[in-house]
Amino acid sequence: MDLTDLKFNAKFTVLVTGGAGFIGSNLCEALIKNGNTVICLDNFATGKKANLDAIIDHSNFNFVEGDIRDLAVCKQACKNVDYVLHQAALGSVPRSINDPITSNEVNISGFLNMLVAARDAGVKRFVYAASSSTYGDSVKMPKVEDNIGKPLSPYAITKYVNELYAGIFSSSYGLETIGLRYFNVFGRKQDPNGAYAAVIPKFVIQLMRHEKPIINGDGSYSRDFTYIDNVVQMNVRAMMAEDNEAINTVYNVAYGERTTLNELMDLLKEFLGELDPEISKLNPEYGPNRQGDVPHSLASIEKAKQRLGYSPDFNIRKGLKNAVTWYWQNLKID
Repeated sequence: MDLTDLKFNAKFTVLVTGGAGFIGSNLCEALIKNGNTVICLDNFATGKKANLDAIIDHSNFNFVEGDIRDLAVCKQACKNVDYVLHQAALGSVPRSINDPITSNEVNISGFLNMLVAARDAGVKRFVYAASSSTYGDSVKMPKVEDNIGKPLSPYAITKYVNELYAGIFSSSYGLETIGLRYFNVFGRKQDPNGAYAAVIPKFVIQLMRHEKPIINGDGSYSRDFTYIDNVVQMNVRAMMAEDNEAINTVYNVAYGERTTLNELMDLLKEFLGELDPEISKLNPEYGPNRQGDVPHSLASIEKAKQRLGYSPDFNIRKGLKNAVTWYWQNLKID
């Protein structure tokens, strides 16, 4: 992604935790492309070395293999760093329900380690991946940052605790923090495989295999699907924000439109059907609702627009078209 239109001309040293993951690797590439020095910290629990192929040999890229649950590793990675973009976490609501202890260790203890390391290293700002799951059982839409509900999963609890810890480190230690509540991010490099694969790449690979995707529920559940380049833009805007009102707070990161799972399926069939006409003939099957899932999600992005100048370029249709093209060119079908 080209960030020159954001006036992102200064050169910094940026630590991206979870940098071999889906979002992290896209951030690493964008930062390298725009002349920054990038340190990537990852333990490959969910990230992949292949996600770094385009930049692994770049002179401004440094890879540190390590776990954020190890404070010494976190402190080493934070040395001489200007900014931290903290993406490392164990995602997935079902994963957290199946194994709440590990989710807690990584997402809370690991997060605290990173805050301590960033504070002690004198990092200018700590931008971190928060989550729309923090809105929990709140039925108000669109979701506005100051109005949250009761968490519905261990994962949601961990991401909310992250926000609380970040607030304390801002008020107690003067560490600048910005939390980004991601809403269903999708796009290139998102893994379609595994028990906890996100819905879009999972549906894509099933359709490409001529399998009938299974939709949890009746397909009426809706999400504010957010293309990866919108997320990259938001991270950079959070890094570069100069107004004091813009820091030490949280923002929704989304497009601001709601798409049902049935509508998503229709779009995938349309775009993939242009590449393989047989796919357009496939229809999904329906299963039970998934435990811990929020029925509907729609973000207000007004705060991000007003304070950070956020202007998402990719709606669901434009982003999904790009994503499908990438999957078609890069996925290996068994």
